[in-house]
Amino acid sequence: MARPVRIANFSGAMGDRFSAFEEAVQGDPVDVVIGDSMAEITMSMVVAGFHGNPAARRGFFSEFFLRQLRPQLPAIAEKGIKVVTNAGIYHPAGLAEAIRTEIAALNLDLKVAYVTGDDLTDTAKDLIADGQLTHLETGAALDVDPGELLAVNAYLGGWGIKAALEEGADIVITGRVADASLVTGPAAWWHGWDRDELDKIAGATAAAHIIECGPQATGGNFAGFTGIADNLLPGFPIAEVDGDGSFVITKRAGDGGAVTVDTVTAQLMYEIQGPRYLNPDVTWHTDSVELTQDGPDRVRVTGARGSAPSGTTKVGINFQRGYRGATWLFPTGLDLDAKIAVLKAQAERARQDHAVDELHFFVCGQPAADPEDQWQATVAVQVAVAATDQPTVSGFLNQFCSYGLGSIPGFYIDMTQMYSMGGQPRIDYWPGLVRQADLRHQVHLPGGRVLDIAPPPHTVPFTGQPETAASTTDPASFGPTATVPFGRIGYARSGDKGANANLGVWVRDEAAWPWLAAFLTGGKLRELLGCPDTIGIERYEQPNLRGISFVLRGYLPPSGSANLALDQIGKSLGEFLRARHVDVPTALLPA
Repeated sequence: MARPVRIANFSGAMGDRFSAFEEAVQGDPVDVVIGDSMAEITMSMVVAGFHGNPAARRGFFSEFFLRQLRPQLPAIAEKGIKVVTNAGIYHPAGLAEAIRTEIAALNLDLKVAYVTGDDLTDTAKDLIADGQLTHLETGAALDVDPGELLAVNAYLGGWGIKAALEEGADIVITGRVADASLVTGPAAWWHGWDRDELDKIAGATAAAHIIECGPQATGGNFAGFTGIADNLLPGFPIAEVDGDGSFVITKRAGDGGAVTVDTVTAQLMYEIQGPRYLNPDVTWHTDSVELTQDGPDRVRVTGARGSAPSGTTKVGINFQRGYRGATWLFPTGLDLDAKIAVLKAQAERARQDHAVDELHFFVCGQPAADPEDQWQATVAVQVAVAATDQPTVSGFLNQFCSYGLGSIPGFYIDMTQMYSMGGQPRIDYWPGLVRQADLRHQVHLPGGRVLDIAPPPHTVPFTGQPETAASTTDPASFGPTATVPFGRIGYARSGDKGANANLGVWVRDEAAWPWLAAFLTGGKLRELLGCPDTIGIERYEQPNLRGISFVLRGYLPPSGSANLALDQIGKSLGEFLRARHVDVPTALLPA
């Protein structure tokens, strides 16, 4: 039996820490380094740059990754490290050719392959006409002129990556693949897994979900960060995936951060849609895994179960939904309620002349009672707008700011925005589904040979997440309580998926789990977050993780990339929940 394959992450999104690639290659021994460049919000920002020049998409790949890779090519060749990344983005062939040019200049013996089949932009019109491109949740057809689509990319499975590595590729470049494919492909190659070894593939999928966001597995974006001694720059994670699909999460010795059951739980609870995690190669049962501390900075994850994947896979569709713009103001000192009321009224007055479709007014924080400096007396206010056309957005922002001399005492705006009030393209993200059998998944090898990758041989239609039975235990039965911030007993991590927010909540102690299950109902969460009834709340218990996954449907309309909320992709929703005061049994509170 082969030893575990050591897979190191070096990127959770394009623009992640530049030094991470060098650290992964030059640090503790690893077999494969993987990096994700295509975070959904990042791609929406990239696509915005194609406004007015859609053809530019065809030539776009991550120059950032190429700069990371170039100086490390000799070390990659010397150490025999495999590199797998989706940094090819919309032009994997172009990035592969650029890398081959660099390799040739250094006279190295490295083989580069690339994967295609994800880009459906040119065929989306036919798929829509045939009813083969539907919304991931509702099944509705896309109500957008296909000519307005800026990018349409399917999420490919990991078997193309596996095939490329089997053919001797040292560097595998992809466009859009499922996040987990960057790990499942190398793990399946290393261990020689077949497509029907679903529990093993599910284990690799779990490992991928943990390490795909880089240092979020080692203490980054972690509610318990104050308990980590070195939390300045957490190191990037490593997954040691064994032949049976179990694995250990660790990090390089000497790097910052920590790997604990809770840092790993945080990522397992992050941006999942329930107990069934859909992937092109497997449906991973997220409620099956068990975590144990396996030494300092080592967490072992076992028990992953998988079932057959769906015959469809996700498609990310980007298109422009008009324009957006915003400005910041900073009312200061006394009479703040009255000052904010004036600013709101002036915004509405500007709207009369420039009929923006949406107007949002965010007031952030409260001033100190007796401020010691000006900034303790200041509140930040953002005014955000959206409209179909750019002149309406720029007209509103310029007119609103022109009221300054006749506005509240102390009126000023963020001067860095003074010359950028023209409005920006508002890029929407529409999550769709397409049949895997309709995709032309291919691997392009050195010398021009092309391999066709078949869809999964056995699929099962997805019929929905299994329901969680409501607890029948009365929270009052746990004894006397104290009113404290929920964060005294609970951790949380939150994010976005399309128009939905995902919120994972768990407790540190096993003894507190029955109370959490009884206390934090969907209704209680709605009350604590102040969610209107228009937001659907789905609740899924994860007993093995001492946690609950919530999906807040429609919390970020119309999508994470296009909504005008200040916390646009819901990253601080969990921290807001942890700040709410609740009644917690005193016997469960940490000393």
